[in-house]
Amino acid sequence: MAIVGESGSGKSTLLQLLGTLDQADSGEIYLDKIAIHALKEQNLAKLRNRDIGFVYQSHHLIPELTALENIMLPLLIQGKSKAYAKGKALDLLGFLGLSERASHIPAHLSGGEAQRVAVARAIITQPKLLLADEPTGNLDEVTAHTVFNMIKNTCKTYNIATIMVTHSKSFAHACDEVYELAHNKLQMIEPKNP
Repeated sequence: MAIVGESGSGKSTLLQLLGTLDQADSGEIYLDKIAIHALKEQNLAKLRNRDIGFVYQSHHLIPELTALENIMLPLLIQGKSKAYAKGKALDLLGFLGLSERASHIPAHLSGGEAQRVAVARAIITQPKLLLADEPTGNLDEVTAHTVFNMIKNTCKTYNIATIMVTHSKSFAHACDEVYELAHNKLQMIEPKNP
């Protein structure tokens, strides 16, 4: 699903709330019947690592780690073995066409490659939900289309529900559902073919 709206309408704040990175002043939020608004911080951290993936406009990769190490990190945090994490990360790099970039640090990746690595890191745990906040905003038009299609196809392949904030009308209407956030209300608008 895509969320669109004017700058300052609260789209990023909504993703922060859904991703348990911020707490609402009121109301309730559920993820797969789990009342995330009622969880303690330690349980929220576990839930985030296991069930929610994040992709931002800037890739937020750890600069000292290689592409492979950045992707492995969520599994290592879960306590998985290094061999297991490496195998899963290499498989994902291959799936995304980045095998030859595995040993490169972020500074030696193009913007599109870095964003694909960020997506791989976000989905390596096979989360239930991927939250993407303007994931193509810093990319040129051609690379943005490549990354958008990769996110869409990868999430369909791995059966990951995706909520993407975007200013791109063509990307929004290429999603299954489009919602507009305006005047503190989230309202579905009819998707259109790009």
